[in-house]
Amino acid sequence: MTLWRGVPDATQGAPAEDAHRWSMLVLLCVALVLSLTTWFSATAITPELKAAWHLSGAIEAWLTNGVQIGFVAGALASSLVNLPDIVRLNRLMAVSALLAAVANAWLLTQPGPVGLVAARILTGAALAGVYPPALKLVSTWFVRGRGLALGAVIGALTLGSSLPHLFRALTGSLDWQLVVVAATVATLIGAAIFWFFAGEGPYPFGKAIFDPRQIGAVFRDRPLMLVNIGYLGHMWELYAMWAWLLAYARAALEAQQHASSALASLLTFLAIAAGLVGCLLGGVLSDRFGRSLTTAGLMIVSGICALAVGFVFDGPLWLFVLVTVVWGVSIIGDSAQFSAAVTELGDRRFVGTALSVQLGLGFALTVLVIWLVPQVASLLGGWRWAFLLLVPGPFIGAAAMLILRRLPAAVKMAGGKR
Repeated sequence: MTLWRGVPDATQGAPAEDAHRWSMLVLLCVALVLSLTTWFSATAITPELKAAWHLSGAIEAWLTNGVQIGFVAGALASSLVNLPDIVRLNRLMAVSALLAAVANAWLLTQPGPVGLVAARILTGAALAGVYPPALKLVSTWFVRGRGLALGAVIGALTLGSSLPHLFRALTGSLDWQLVVVAATVATLIGAAIFWFFAGEGPYPFGKAIFDPRQIGAVFRDRPLMLVNIGYLGHMWELYAMWAWLLAYARAALEAQQHASSALASLLTFLAIAAGLVGCLLGGVLSDRFGRSLTTAGLMIVSGICALAVGFVFDGPLWLFVLVTVVWGVSIIGDSAQFSAAVTELGDRRFVGTALSVQLGLGFALTVLVIWLVPQVASLLGGWRWAFLLLVPGPFIGAAAMLILRRLPAAVKMAGGKR
């Protein structure tokens, strides 16, 4: 028995190339860690940029939202022309990472508020050519263990996103330009790795022809729709927490009489970077117990943390750190499994398009939530209860995945583990 267009069935033994899948996974993860440092490079130095360029409070949200908007535009545009399904993936990722590095380096010219936002939008659009294709590329190396493999990819994204906060914590007394330079150089190295060393594995999805109707097909497929609802619930919470955790930690540490910019940056790095553990754990659990149960369970935990963090806002410090780190682990641990489910449930010819649609919708939602969180904080007179806004998302997402678990199509996931 074979899968679509001659792809080997994983139950009949892997080809010789399969022995190299773990080394390729490590290589791709390293390149992703390096490339995705540009995502939060400006967010990590928000106070310095505000002071240096006299930015208004409204511009602050655009340091992250600009990337989100650019990513949405890039992801949906690539979906429209089926770009991840008709272009060699490693070349697409390398060129996109190079463009992200150039857009990030633009910050060093101090382009002013308008130029700053434009640079962030271009960065996001470029990263749309790195992240979704990476998910498809890794999937060509794994059938068994795909949940763990994609968990490692999202873990790489998580670690890469957190590194600017570490750069800021370690260089607190140095110029903010060093954070931008470090992220730019890292992304250039990632682009080189994609170009010269990355390649597709022994389980290719095949080449597609241009067919924009495939976007509509994603919305007509009930199992895929439930996966996407679950993903939207997950994304309602994720990037708003990542974007505003630094500001939240600064306010909390001040309330606890531990005010320190470096400590707030370090805590933010630890909470986001801890998601790497969550991604690997989510991959192991989903491959063993099923995508639906794993995603639902992790979303319930993260939703509880979003609720609990307000209660520990004023300390003690150890408990605030504990809740924040557990939240960081659980909030991203399920992310890769929504992508894995798409590769298993969708039309194999248009997996790249389906992934780009999913990610484009999810990141479009994050633009709204990232804007709303500081509005809620202002309305409530402080940051303490601002994250209550995030609580409904993961619980709605968990419900969607539990409904999916009851459908016959769910047996296509994780080798029959729903």
